[in-house]
Amino acid sequence: MKLYDSKLAPNPRRVRIFLAEKGIDVPTVQVDIAKAENRGAEFLAKNPLGGVPILELDDGTVIAESVAICRYFEETNPRPPLLGTDAKDRALVEMWQRRMEFEIALPIMQVFRNTHDFFKGRIPQVPEYGEVCRKAAESRMKWLDAELAGRSFVAGDRYTIADITLLVGIDFGRVSNLRIAPDLANLQRWYGEVSSRPSAKA
Repeated sequence: MKLYDSKLAPNPRRVRIFLAEKGIDVPTVQVDIAKAENRGAEFLAKNPLGGVPILELDDGTVIAESVAICRYFEETNPRPPLLGTDAKDRALVEMWQRRMEFEIALPIMQVFRNTHDFFKGRIPQVPEYGEVCRKAAESRMKWLDAELAGRSFVAGDRYTIADITLLVGIDFGRVSNLRIAPDLANLQRWYGEVSSRPSAKA
């Protein structure tokens, strides 16, 4: 088994944090996306979409997409549960995981994709769309701040994959000068707690 990782990209970090929370060690292969190694023939043979991370199992099966990889490790190493504990809890964790991904993390990543020099000449950029995404992410952070008034973590009283997705998204926002506003006290409190967990260093 090998995890194809990249220290530069946010999505592989989601898997690294997930594995750290579970205490799982997986051999890794570093993919240098700055040198476009993920666009080379050898990598594209494993994942034609060129995204990292990917998990290659011993039988040659390749699993792409961060949450799918996390699902594999949740099934094979269920403790501690990071995707929910029963039918209702799993549904709620999935709901909040998707909200964090689509409502906050994705807009933050679109700010980077559409405004940062890293992607100039690599993909078409629409800077105006990047700024629309910046405002959307800021608006959703205000919404989430109100949600967090009544609970410790994103999906309830336990740390889950939803917290991992949000942490990685918010940390990645720094590259585009997008941060939690100082007046969002609940979100600031949440961030202080989750970013101090040992797994956050993964």
